[in-house]
Formats: sequence, C-alpha cells, structure tokens
Amino acid sequence: MYAAKAKGRGSYEVFVPEMRDAAKERLTLKADLEHALEREELFLAYQPIVELDNGFVSGVEALIRWQHPNRGLVRPDEFIPLAEESGLIVPIGEWVLLQATQDARRWLDSGAVADGFYVSVNISARQIDAGGLPETVDRVLRRTNLPASALVLEVTESVLMVDPDSTAVILESLRDLGVRVAIDDFGTGYSSLSYLGRLPIDLVKIDRSFVSGVGAQDRDKELAAIIVQLVGVLNFQAIAEGIQEIEQVHDLQALGCALGQGYYFSRPVTADRIDVLLEAESRERGSKAPQR
Repeated sequence: MYAAKAKGRGSYEVFVPEMRDAAKERLTLKADLEHALEREELFLAYQPIVELDNGFVSGVEALIRWQHPNRGLVRPDEFIPLAEESGLIVPIGEWVLLQATQDARRWLDSGAVADGFYVSVNISARQIDAGGLPETVDRVLRRTNLPASALVLEVTESVLMVDPDSTAVILESLRDLGVRVAIDDFGTGYSSLSYLGRLPIDLVKIDRSFVSGVGAQDRDKELAAIIVQLVGVLNFQAIAEGIQEIEQVHDLQALGCALGQGYYFSRPVTADRIDVLLEAESRERGSKAPQR
C-alpha cells in the first residue's frame, strides 16, 4: 500500500513476501515509537552552526535521535515519517522543543557562550496543521525562562509552500513572541521568489546540494553564488548546510555567507559534547581578548 501511494493515484504495486515483511516491520516500529517518549528512548544531538571567519559556535541545531532497546540507533528517516503519519510528531515535537530550550538555558547560564547564541529547532507540517503552535512555544519559553531571541524555528521550504498564506500567519505569530524563523533546505522546493520576499522569516538555510557546488566550476558555482546573493538581497541571514571541505568555507566567505554547518566543523553530538566545545571556545575567546 505504501509503495503504491508513493507512486501516485491510479498506480498499483504487486504484493510480494518482501513487501509483507517490510509492512510488518513498519507496524512494529510504529508501535514501539508510541512508547519511545515514556521509555526515555529519545534524545537530542546538536550540530554546531559556526561563524565561517573564525569557526566559533554561533548556535546549535537540535536533531532528534532514537536509541531503540533492541534495534539500536534508528535512523531519523525511518521513524520521523512514521511520527508524521501517526500524529506522534506533535507530542514528540513539543518534547524536542522543551529539551532543546532547557539545554540552551543551561548553556546561557554557564557563561560559556557568546552573545547571540541560539538553539534551532525543526518544526514539521503536522505541528503547524495541529494548531496552537505559537501557544506551545510561548508556554515552553516561559517554563524554561529562555529568551525568545535564543530560539530559532526551522520550517522547510516545501512545508511553507503547501499553504503559504496560512503558514505566514502562524510564522508571524511566532515572530511576535520574539523568536526567529528560518527556511530550511532552501532551493529544494518551488517557492515563488516574489512571495519569498514577503514571508515573515529571518534566516535561510541553503541546502547542501547547492553548497556542494560552491567549489565547483562554471554552472554549479554560478548557481550557488546566485542563491547566496539572492538571500542577501532579500535581507535574510544565510546559513550554508552540509559544508565538508575548507575550500567550501573559503568560497562561501567570498560570496558573503557568514554562517555554516556541516561535517567539516562537527557531526551532530550529544549535549555533553557541546558543553566541552563551548567551554573550550570560551577559553579561546578569553585568550584572544585584548588585555587592559
């Protein structure tokens, strides 16, 4: 059934034993996911978002992980679609928001972060459609006492374009709280450039498919340059995703992109590893500070 749905209306798929096993596996995983929160099997990993000119951490992106007691680490692309389909993404999403803001509050209290530090949290289409998202965000911010300016909410370009007018109203309500809004995976959707400029957003995360072309020649490099320049013209702050090489860092800087993330800087790591990273950076910044 899932294979036929993926092919589109009017399509059919021959059912074979392998598909039956896959369907059974999917149902079992979904049943396990229903109890993952209460069993404390979910946790967050964080990937640093860095300043390209010095490598210091500007913020972190929160990424959900599932440590299954029998299967081990379940890939996000396996369980997140299940959470979306079942509606579990709504309570799971609120848990992510709460955990991420609690960690961010702790990092702010440690004094190890630079001014303007933030945590970035992904918001799904299902969370937007469920209603009450601004109220949930406001409640979590009050509970954790995190400044709204220290929270960025990421929405993919494709989600924005499903119902841009309604989504824009919700995003505006979120910005009224003081949080910032980012478009994730920019360049993979089909957004109208004229409409994009009117959306209530603050940051644009340039998809890794464009970043990978930055160090290339001719057409790929020109396309990447156009994307970065477009973001600047619209007065958004650009964050390049999927940086893997120092040459990409240099080319992005030359194009005017100031922030980025990717394996070149760090893979997603647990909160305690972020603790160590921030403390080390704090000492390094202190050593570089001018002496009076």
